[in-house]
Amino acid sequence: MTKSILLVGVGGQGTILASKLLTNGLMEAGYDVKMSEIHGMSQRGGSVSSHVRYGKKVDSPVIEIGGADILVSFEKMEALRYLNYLKTDGRVVVNDYEILSMPILSGKADYPGNADEILKSKAQTTILDAIGEAEKLGNQKVMNVILLGAIIKAMGLEEIDWVAILRENLNQKLVDINIEALQTGMNLV
Repeated sequence: MTKSILLVGVGGQGTILASKLLTNGLMEAGYDVKMSEIHGMSQRGGSVSSHVRYGKKVDSPVIEIGGADILVSFEKMEALRYLNYLKTDGRVVVNDYEILSMPILSGKADYPGNADEILKSKAQTTILDAIGEAEKLGNQKVMNVILLGAIIKAMGLEEIDWVAILRENLNQKLVDINIEALQTGMNLV
């Protein structure tokens, strides 16, 4: 059976790196894996999404509306934006973080103050303070690996050697803090 993971965020949050680490780990475990990424205006803080599908045989990298087993959002507004991609029994993991877009900053739109309630009313939702946890570890940039750890735990993928995946794919100076970040994320779910 094919599983679908949708990762969404804002440019610069490490969404694509987390997707690539996830994809590499799944391939190492012997799954057929397809990944598709959409950058939008990511260089300017725009929306970024990455579709990761894995299983015995995967035909398409694209997750259809209503097809994601899990939606992992690095920012709350992006979780709301992509909620329609979730299966009816799907799960949401969202970083408790808000990035104000240009329409909001310019006063042309409002950031929904009830994002948590909307998400919880639509799906099983786990809200994590990945930024706060990353700051405790000493580097905000490991937030993406904390969220990767949450995906691993939520999807039951702990048997894969994720430490080896981190060692193979990250700058060696950053491996130890990212191992801590991965474990932190797994402990939060």
